[in-house]
Amino acid sequence: MNDLVIIGGGPAGVAAAIYAARKQLKTVLITPEIGGQSSVSEGIENWIGTPKVSGTDLAKLLHAHLVAVSAGGGPASGGRNSTLTLALGETVASLERSSESFIVKTKAGEFPAKAVLIASGASRKRLEVPGAAKFENKGVTYCASCDGPLFAGMDVAVVGGGNAGFETALQLLAYAKSVTLIHRNREFKADPVTIEKALAHPNMRAIRNAEPTEVIGEQFVSGLKYKDKESGEIRELPVSGVFVEIGVMPNTNFAKNVIELDELRRIKVEPRNQRTNLEGVWAAGDATDELYHQNNIAAGDGVKALEDIYLWIKKR
Repeated sequence: MNDLVIIGGGPAGVAAAIYAARKQLKTVLITPEIGGQSSVSEGIENWIGTPKVSGTDLAKLLHAHLVAVSAGGGPASGGRNSTLTLALGETVASLERSSESFIVKTKAGEFPAKAVLIASGASRKRLEVPGAAKFENKGVTYCASCDGPLFAGMDVAVVGGGNAGFETALQLLAYAKSVTLIHRNREFKADPVTIEKALAHPNMRAIRNAEPTEVIGEQFVSGLKYKDKESGEIRELPVSGVFVEIGVMPNTNFAKNVIELDELRRIKVEPRNQRTNLEGVWAAGDATDELYHQNNIAAGDGVKALEDIYLWIKKR
């Protein structure tokens, strides 16, 4: 019987796993890969303590730290007697409750545990138009906080008219030459105050009732084609970057029949300790209804959860 199973290898899961190892909780970390959503980013400039790091390098650093404290770390790293086991390359199929414990199932087997921390993250909704996949990380990006500074002095577009879209536009206005927001409907979904603040900027404009149809370029993005839904005309917007903010989908399908989710399928948590509605299950990071989704916040929430899990387990 494990003390804890952690589901997910992004900043939340990794931070919790490292703390679990230090507290000598018998823990299994299950994840298809290490790094989380930002592992695809060309440059991350808001990871505290590191002025700039690529998503790939950050994933390598997280993995190295895990190995150093895990059972596979060896005596030189202090991992010889570690209670942390890494189950990498594994995807969780289901989470089940069994009397006073839990069973996390993957294709490779079953992992029983007294407690579970879900840090499975979320997957951003992709822009499904020709060229979007081809130019991902070559001008098409899904993280303004990570990649915004790379587009300093350039013309960029934001796809999405909700709060995330307008907040992304406001971030980009600090770097970009101009920001054009493309929204598929006539009315924006963002808060009026946020809309007003963004549209008041001289380098900002918005195009309503417009549907992106194609991302164009050669080696990198050079433009975004869109359809005017009123006239049916296809127009071209010359931009070097396309920031997509059309929503995310939390990776919570495996737990939907076990714990309480909100209308967006995010796990509801108590922000003081990251507890879910089910005793023995915690959640952290982008899979939760946390208001702000950032690497640093996810890592902090993972640590917060682990501290509470440790006390909970020791009191049993």
